[in-house]
Amino acid sequence: MAGPRGYSSYHGKGSKWKIFLAVLLILVILGALAVIRLQKYVVYDDSGHPHLDLSRFSGQQSDSSGSAPADGSGDANLTIQEPEQQSIQAVQLPTGPLTDWKAAWTAASANGTYDAVVYTVKDADGFVYVDNQSAPPEAIRTVEGTGTAVGDMLKDSGVYTVARIACFRDPVASSGDLEGMGLKNTGGYIFYDGNNGRWLDPAKPAARQYLIDLATACAAAGFDEILLTDVGYPTIGKLNKIDYGAVATGMPDSLKDELDSFLTQMKTALAEYDVKLSILLSSGLIASNYDADDTSGQSLADIAPLVDRVYADADQDQGGLELLKTKLTAVSKSTEFVPVLTGLEGLSSDSYLIVS
Repeated sequence: MAGPRGYSSYHGKGSKWKIFLAVLLILVILGALAVIRLQKYVVYDDSGHPHLDLSRFSGQQSDSSGSAPADGSGDANLTIQEPEQQSIQAVQLPTGPLTDWKAAWTAASANGTYDAVVYTVKDADGFVYVDNQSAPPEAIRTVEGTGTAVGDMLKDSGVYTVARIACFRDPVASSGDLEGMGLKNTGGYIFYDGNNGRWLDPAKPAARQYLIDLATACAAAGFDEILLTDVGYPTIGKLNKIDYGAVATGMPDSLKDELDSFLTQMKTALAEYDVKLSILLSSGLIASNYDADDTSGQSLADIAPLVDRVYADADQDQGGLELLKTKLTAVSKSTEFVPVLTGLEGLSSDSYLIVS
């Protein structure tokens, strides 16, 4: 007798499909287990590409070159070397607008062999020797051909270029914008130090920004290093007549804090450029048994970690140079010491700056 009509009694295709799914599921599980198992045998080369290190199956661990550790322990030690500071043998060009780069370099290098040159972009008289939109027009001191000469210097691949910028000692910008940038006396007028000099106020944002804009323009133009000088408050004259403004409360720490803040801002602004940041300090500050000058606001322990190099006037014997280097290393091992000298006679130093 025939059974009921329809498809309910037919199971052939359904059974095969279930078997297929079961086999597929088993393969997926086995693949996942294999990946997990092999994960610890995956190593990465210097370019970040993964490779199977089959030597680990035998209990040995290869190094990045593919060889196993000599002691067979399988536990290789990773040693990270600190990058070495590049030494600098520099000579300073005479202060003034550059007109003939090759002639200036030849003249400056007549008495020695150098691989770096220091060009004064802004001096302590407030004058700026490059075209710069952030500088007051009355501060610009360029002549015909200066732009081309500076450009030729920066394009010379065989010479390391340093832009020297005098910071807060500046009679031009301070007088031009006393309220926004100038350091005042307690009577509300421009402050004159013991040398009749005038200063920018390190606590005023506009004064800081002027210097930061000038430094970043130099970095963008192609200078390899920015050397800051005159980073501090006046140290001679009737200092009790200075109007320190909002930082007066809590001195001297507040003066130090203002300089630290300025250097931090400068370092941050230059971070996007491939440029070193350095500073010129007195050898007295470095050699003294204290690390801060309450009058200038400078603190060696604070400043050194913020810069790549510390320059110091150091026309003294080799023992004196070693003392300065030791004092600097004590507060920052990564900061290089560069003595500023008037000649090479008797010198034993990896780095130096020669000035006339």
